[in-house]
Amino acid sequence: MSHNTFGHLFRVTTWGESHGPALGCVVDGCPSGIPLAVEDIQVWLDQRRPGQGKFVTQRQEPDAVRILSGVFEDERSNGQVTTGTPISLMIDNVDQRSRDYSEIATAFRPGHADYAYFAKYGVRDYRGGGRQSARETAARVAAGAIARKILEGVTVRAALVQIGPHAVDRGRWDWDQTSQNPFWSPDAAMVGVWEDHLETIRKAGSSTGAIVEVEAVGVPAGWGAPIYGKLDAELAGALMSINAAKGVEIGAGFAASALTGEENADEMRMGNDGPIFLANNAGGVLGGISTGQSVVARVAFKPTSSILTPRRSINEAGEEIELRTKGRHDPCVGIRAVPVVEAMTACVLADAFLRHRGQMGLRRDGRR
Repeated sequence: MSHNTFGHLFRVTTWGESHGPALGCVVDGCPSGIPLAVEDIQVWLDQRRPGQGKFVTQRQEPDAVRILSGVFEDERSNGQVTTGTPISLMIDNVDQRSRDYSEIATAFRPGHADYAYFAKYGVRDYRGGGRQSARETAARVAAGAIARKILEGVTVRAALVQIGPHAVDRGRWDWDQTSQNPFWSPDAAMVGVWEDHLETIRKAGSSTGAIVEVEAVGVPAGWGAPIYGKLDAELAGALMSINAAKGVEIGAGFAASALTGEENADEMRMGNDGPIFLANNAGGVLGGISTGQSVVARVAFKPTSSILTPRRSINEAGEEIELRTKGRHDPCVGIRAVPVVEAMTACVLADAFLRHRGQMGLRRDGRR
């Protein structure tokens, strides 16, 4: 299967299936001399890890990562540093229950990629979705941890801003709240609302969609390229590649279509350290190049396709059937998508930084 690699200079190739023995990634293009230990990666994987509450899948995976290559002991730092060679990471699967999927071995789940995979390849791994499973995103989070090590001075953070029809109140937005609740909500008042909504959804054997917002603070002006290398286009592509993503907005996004030119224009004034923008409808990117403002994007996730409610479908023989999916599934994929959105954003920005440095001949501190 092709197209398992993304990025240009910072390149990530993921591999493995949901119910295979392991999954992982190879990160190529990471500069040498960057301190990197298992703990630097594990802390982010623990945020995405399943089985941490009743509103996520109960599959018990420790997601313990191993670094197989690309690092070496450095006497000066008294630890491991990157060598500039490919970094290979592996995460063992330890809690597969393939028997849960035996009834759909030849059936296509409505809303899932089962049929599309079969139509293209003529064969599919039905156990947990195989390669199409969101389990693959663990490797992305691991790669994102390395990308963060490259992004000195840049903070990438995401929050869940809507579950089903219930959206946060931006007047109560507090980034510090995202680490204080299991929903990554910046609005503490929404936690109880979301709990009630998800409890109803979960007990009904159904699922619900969500929206995740990501912000990258500290991105300097100049990253990205015009026309075919636009920073926002590559970010949108990376975020759309996440399982269950069905829409991406940059900045004001679709809301910009209802604005006037005066309302949409991010007016500027001169500050002591450079331009000051009075708004950020552009989401920190103009003409495909970063402006120095925070890069802001939102991702809409569809409801989980694997549900207990019987739905009409067909099987490989073309027979019409009714299908309900057993197994352990997230009633809302948006919850565990938060660290994945952060990781993909970090990977895109790390790639943009390295390409900018290569093109403009800049040092790590941004000077020529």
